Amino acid sequence: MEAFFAPFGVVFVQRALWGGILVSAVCALAGTWVVLRGMAFLGDAMSHGMLPGVALASLFGQNLLLGAALAAGTMAAGVTALGRSPRLSQDTSIGLLFVGMLSVGVIIVSHSASFAVDLTGFLFGDVLAVRERDLAYLGAALAVALVVAVGGHRAFVALAFDSRKAHTLGLAPRAAHAVLLGLVTLAVVASFHVVGTLLVFGLLIAPPAAVALWARSIPVIMLGAALLGSAATFLGLLVSWHWETAAGATIAAVAVALFFASALASAARHAAPRAGRSGRPTAIAHTEGQTTP
Repeated sequence: MEAFFAPFGVVFVQRALWGGILVSAVCALAGTWVVLRGMAFLGDAMSHGMLPGVALASLFGQNLLLGAALAAGTMAAGVTALGRSPRLSQDTSIGLLFVGMLSVGVIIVSHSASFAVDLTGFLFGDVLAVRERDLAYLGAALAVALVVAVGGHRAFVALAFDSRKAHTLGLAPRAAHAVLLGLVTLAVVASFHVVGTLLVFGLLIAPPAAVALWARSIPVIMLGAALLGSAATFLGLLVSWHWETAAGATIAAVAVALFFASALASAARHAAPRAGRSGRPTAIAHTEGQTTP
């Protein structure tokens, strides 16, 4: 039992744990809508589209979070603008912006050899380097995300299940979509410096998707996703400590593993009644298959 909790006696691991918990909560609020609306490609594109902003901020010695926020905001505005064209599907718009933003970022990085370490941190994060100031930023991001999620809940629900009905009810689906993009942007920007852009996708998608297989209401999915993401953070840090693996990647891998465990359990739950109806009851068949002593 001592080995189970020993890593969390270290200060920087404690900060990493709290950082991961806050990231999990923010990602749960945004990721639930990403999963319900089938916006996974958008989430991936948003995380990678921040590269030009981060590269420019690093080049000019500015705050990386500010650069990431500006780039992600540009990406969200572009998706919203191109999405209004009746001749372009949303996936096409996202794909074009994704490739364009990523290409610009790579071009900027390629002109400076000093970006090697910074780019690695951008892609994979450094959860063990979370500072108290970062925790304050994440706490503020969580507060903003909670206000947006609560205030826009009714419009988001209508938008997710029937955008035409949302328009009929006067809920302004286009504005709701723009606000929802802002919520996803907030989650990605707030999380990338903790787990990196390649791995933030795991916490944004895996916990809500895992809980959505079982829960029947959106608030329950959000709460369950936050708890599951926090569990993935705890287990990921524990595994990383004892096996000496990359902490951010391990957290994301645990989150994805928990999703597959949930998916397998859900499939087994739905298969059991069918097995019982296919012939004799499962328990009776099992009993008759055993050798009588």
